Amino acid sequence: MSDQILTQEEIDALLSAMDKGEVDLEEEAKQEAEVIAYNLTSQNIMLRDQFHALEEVYDKLARLLGTSFSALLQRSLEVEFVSTEMVKYTECISAFSNPTSFTIFTMDPLIGSAMLAIEPRLVYSLIDCMFGGDGKPTERMREFTLIEQRMMRKFAQEVLANLQKAWQIVDPISVALKKTEIKPDFVHLASPSDLMVVIVFGVRGQEFSGNLHICIPYLMLEPIKDKLSSKYLREKDMEHNWSEQLEMLLQDTPVTLIAELGITTRSVRDILDLQVDDVVQLNTGPEDLVTLAVDRIPKFFGFPGIIKGNRAVEIAALHQINGGEK
Repeated sequence: MSDQILTQEEIDALLSAMDKGEVDLEEEAKQEAEVIAYNLTSQNIMLRDQFHALEEVYDKLARLLGTSFSALLQRSLEVEFVSTEMVKYTECISAFSNPTSFTIFTMDPLIGSAMLAIEPRLVYSLIDCMFGGDGKPTERMREFTLIEQRMMRKFAQEVLANLQKAWQIVDPISVALKKTEIKPDFVHLASPSDLMVVIVFGVRGQEFSGNLHICIPYLMLEPIKDKLSSKYLREKDMEHNWSEQLEMLLQDTPVTLIAELGITTRSVRDILDLQVDDVVQLNTGPEDLVTLAVDRIPKFFGFPGIIKGNRAVEIAALHQINGGEK
């Protein structure tokens, strides 16, 4: 049996087609480009750079909460920042079980509402500590009683008060508690596809540990995202440093202060004819205010006088130009 796959006629036909350019020799060498699926709505939108200022808020809030919780529960507690991520609202709310301690709050002047969520096992431990227990965790899941809900409302107010203090690093806000819920189905903060910034803090005691979550809609932070960037913080720090140095330098800058008693207009001939004891009439009288100029720029009005044998001017009013202070 012959090992020849192609006949001589087929080989001749193939060589003829190659000479005429009818056969592309590089076609088989080409490989299809690998396609990788990418969901544009699931990215973190460069959280570390865009919301760089919030990292300082997280660190300060963790320190404030550690001190506040220890004082409230009369025991040593540690609070640390765990993570931050950006997810869709549906993914955010579906991650919480029933029941969970939800607190809806506002951050005026930012538009919209944010959420504080505390895991149920952490809720049981915190409430046990509030009533004098050691906070030992329990595996049995049950609905929160009315007394427990009131206690967690007080606990949430403590968290929100510290959040308002920590946020002063970025921009002054007023945090106000709006309502509380225990079922995820009753919490409606944003549309299902809207993005949420989820910040997780870990709370750890001797007998228990758990997480609390602060969830803020991305649309709520978008109007001030420029203030949250690392670039803005650098420029702000540089501006603050320079303004302090300039202020200190300007305090020792010498200026010329002139009290103008009055003015008059005379010709050169009149000035040349002036003699000793001649009187030059001004446009102001002894009861009129004199003008004080700083480096030839009018700044104040005052009354002329003498203090301890020295000529002086008592400032009476600011000099105004076009209806405004200068």
